[in-house]
Parts: sequence; C-alpha cells; structure tokens
Amino acid sequence: MERLERCGRWLRAALARGRVRRRLPVLLLAIAVLGSALKDSELVPDTPLQNKRNPLNVYFVKMAWAWTLWLLLPFITLTTYELARSKFLYGRTKSALLVLRRLGALLVGTAVWYLCTGLFLYVENLTGECSLQGKPGQPPRLYASKQECHQDSGVWNGFDISGHCFLLSYCAMMILEEVAVLEALSIERSSKLRVLINVLLVSLCFLTVIWVFMFLSTALYFHDFSQKLLGVLIGLSAWYGTYRVWYLKPFSPGLPLPKIPLSSKKYSYSR
Repeated sequence: MERLERCGRWLRAALARGRVRRRLPVLLLAIAVLGSALKDSELVPDTPLQNKRNPLNVYFVKMAWAWTLWLLLPFITLTTYELARSKFLYGRTKSALLVLRRLGALLVGTAVWYLCTGLFLYVENLTGECSLQGKPGQPPRLYASKQECHQDSGVWNGFDISGHCFLLSYCAMMILEEVAVLEALSIERSSKLRVLINVLLVSLCFLTVIWVFMFLSTALYFHDFSQKLLGVLIGLSAWYGTYRVWYLKPFSPGLPLPKIPLSSKKYSYSR
C-alpha cells in the first residue's frame, strides 16, 4: 500500500496545474508529423509493432474506448461524489445528481466514438475501389463497400482516416481532463477511498502511456501522413469542443471541477 501511495502522490504532482494536459496535444501532433516523416524515409526498423496482430493492438487499442470507459466510470463516480460532499457540502441527493451529470461525459464520449468511426468508414467506402485478381472470363464487378470487397478476397483502396490516431488522442486527452479533479480533493491517507482512487489513478495513467505509445507506433508504421494528421486533428477537435467549449456551458456534463475554470488559481492541489 505504501508503494501505491507514493506512486499516487508522484502522479498527482506530475499532473498538477495541467502541465501535461497543456503539452500533450502539441506532442501528439509532433509525433504524427515526425513519425510520418520517418516512415516515408524508410528509416524505421522492423519490430513486432508493425504487425497488426501484436498483443497491445489486439487487446488494448482495438478496445481502447472500452478500457477508457470502464476505468473512468468508477473514477468519475467516486471523485465527483467525494468532491460534492467535502468541497461543496452537498447532500446525498444533490451529490448523486452531480455524479449523474458528470457521467454524461462518458455518454458524450461514446457518441463521439460511434459517430466518428462511422464517418471514417463512410469516407473510406465513398472514396475507395476494390482491387482483385479476376478469374478468366469473369465480368468485372463493382463493389459498394470495403466489406463486400474483402468477402471476395480483394483489397480496398480508399481514404482511410486513421481511427487509431483519432481515438487514442481523444482517449488520452479525456483521461487527463478527468484526473484533474484530484487537484481539489483532500482525502485521509488511511481511508479505503484514497486507496481505491489511487488504484484507478495509476491504472488510468498507465493506460494513457499505452495510448501515447501506440499512437507513436501508428505514426511510424501505418497510414499515410494526411490520414494520420486528419485523425489526430479530429480527435483533438472533439476534446477541445467538449472540454474547452461545451462543458463550460450550463447545459452540459460540466467540467471535473464544477464552477471552477481549469485555469483558475483556485484550482488547488492537495498531496
């Protein structure tokens, strides 16, 4: 438990005052640009990461939103309820309503993930064509979608916006926004709640490291530059449009710290 506490305190200090949160968007854009340059220059060595079946891709990235959702769900619930009770002195009913409101951020995130991935698939189908070796005497066939092409063992060539760059950037930024609530929480070291929140914090930060690392892997081994750049720009736009614009409005899930702007000096940090 002592190691967990030290790890939790170190992560809180590293994340204090939003330094990582402010710098990560620039880092992701730089990775997309430089990674693409290295890929196009053929300077990237062969590694297991270039295989789409590598464990990190199969068990984490392919389920990136599920991992993010199920770790943020208890984290937002516990931290928002504790913040409402201890900082804002809300009763149980009002605290529970605030929790439900904040959990709306996960519904918004799910909608963003669903709509954007659907849009990417639509664009790829709209701009693509199927390449396959036809049998002698067989008339050419037009394919309406990537799925139909693959059913005939063909290769679909379309504009494939990088879903990895979109989702990994969006998930990483969302996690950093939500863990910012810890800057206003002060919980007794001996409490079970502090232990549970530390476990969730360490897990979320570890997950963020995986997302950034796999974002780097995508930049180095997959997609064209324009596909990666558009993917990360959409991911960052979705984050900015929610946490920096919409969530400042009354009719929204709100920020992790209600009524306190993220840049405010009232945004305190308790170790």
